[in-house]
Amino acid sequence: MTSRGRTAVAVLATAFLFNLLGRGSGETYAVFLLPLEREFGWARSQLTSVYSMYLLVGAFMAPLAGTLFDRFGPRVTYSGGLLCLSAAFFLASSLGNLWEFYLFVGVMIGVGVGLVGMVPASALLTRWYRARLSSAIGIAFSAAGMGGLVFVPLSQWLIQQLDWRTTYQILATVLLLGVPVAALLIPWKTFVAGPQDSVATREARAAGQGWTVRAALGSRLYWALTQVFFFTAMAMFTVLVQLVVFLIDLGISPLAAASAYGVIGMLSVVSVSMSGLLSERFGFRQVVSASFAGTASGVALLAAMTVWPSAMLLVVFVGVFGLCMGVRGPVVSAIATRKFAGPKVATIYGMIYAANAIGAAFGSLMGGVLHDLSGGYRAGFALSLCAVALAVAPFWTVKELRNFR
Repeated sequence: MTSRGRTAVAVLATAFLFNLLGRGSGETYAVFLLPLEREFGWARSQLTSVYSMYLLVGAFMAPLAGTLFDRFGPRVTYSGGLLCLSAAFFLASSLGNLWEFYLFVGVMIGVGVGLVGMVPASALLTRWYRARLSSAIGIAFSAAGMGGLVFVPLSQWLIQQLDWRTTYQILATVLLLGVPVAALLIPWKTFVAGPQDSVATREARAAGQGWTVRAALGSRLYWALTQVFFFTAMAMFTVLVQLVVFLIDLGISPLAAASAYGVIGMLSVVSVSMSGLLSERFGFRQVVSASFAGTASGVALLAAMTVWPSAMLLVVFVGVFGLCMGVRGPVVSAIATRKFAGPKVATIYGMIYAANAIGAAFGSLMGGVLHDLSGGYRAGFALSLCAVALAVAPFWTVKELRNFR
């Protein structure tokens, strides 16, 4: 392998690792929900609204993370994000009031995850990958699922063996260890420079002739991608935030429920990693549409389990839902970074990515509200199915997406 090839692999590995730490630690909220509900007696909608705040903060952080990356570089973005995450988990271990939960988990973790997530990762990858950009972004995106596979069952086990406060402290320590690595050991200047013939380098020479934020906002494609991201996240998080508790309510043990959640994350690693290759071979619209059909089938299986609880239905749900869960993110990211290439690509992509976080926040909040109002989960499942239909629509109605190759 050439020196350029080794550096490109190192860039991808770095983006994957930090996204794993950020998204994986953020997803542990699912297993803290029940212990906190039992200890403090907070309503389900109050707890899920904290997660909604985390997602909303992440949404507002996405374009800001892009701007910080464009202006100060990845060293500041990544090390600052990890430091914020570590502080948030340390402070969360001593919380006793709902407002503290909102501040530490809702706000600070949202800021931290936004700074180490896919916005800076995509900005780095566009400098080193061109023909295989979709595949590279898919691999980086898969870190979120891998993070869920690693952090969620581990956190559940630690809570059972110790308690939720100690578990928060352990997570904080792990994240703190990553700060000096991001600040001192990563060759960020080399990563940002890219190869001399890279797309990013040519754009820098063009002195700003690429897309501007104003031009992007005026394009139909921008709003189509925003719609896809918003309703995809809404559909998923209406279900995912309460999935572990839903399974426990059906009589499944807490560890088994957390493991099922983790396996979904593992399967999403496979689908996310393969989404780029599949899209390049079969077409973006075809792959995305098939994944949405699988997601809708998975939600329907959950609804069926409220009537006929079955281990077999659970196994089928985990397989179908997990293999379809992560396909859309890399596809939207690859389309956005390719179509809006230029000096402002990180900021523009960050604005599109913000719709993903806003949709996730709205979905998680509505899932909790509908549970409190109806006393069950079926209303949330129905909302999720409606969101799936709205998410897939632009790939059939918008010319730029329908014919994208």
